Amino acid sequence: MTLVLTILQMLCAIALIISVLLQSSKSAGLSGSIAGGAETFFGKKKGMDELLTKCSIAASALFLLLTLLLAMF
Repeated sequence: MTLVLTILQMLCAIALIISVLLQSSKSAGLSGSIAGGAETFFGKKKGMDELLTKCSIAASALFLLLTLLLAMF
């Protein structure tokens, strides 16, 4: 049981890393706040970014659950 949970946790960690790295940056630094920060302020999100955000939330929740289950076993 522990081996299966460990393998699932490693796959979930890889999926979480990939989904976070594929997301676009939310801030463009100081220049983004002066010049183009208003575009992101009003909520213009791309479809892929929204999907990756949902995937990273699901992967992090699953990772937390698997970590708690492994701690119990």
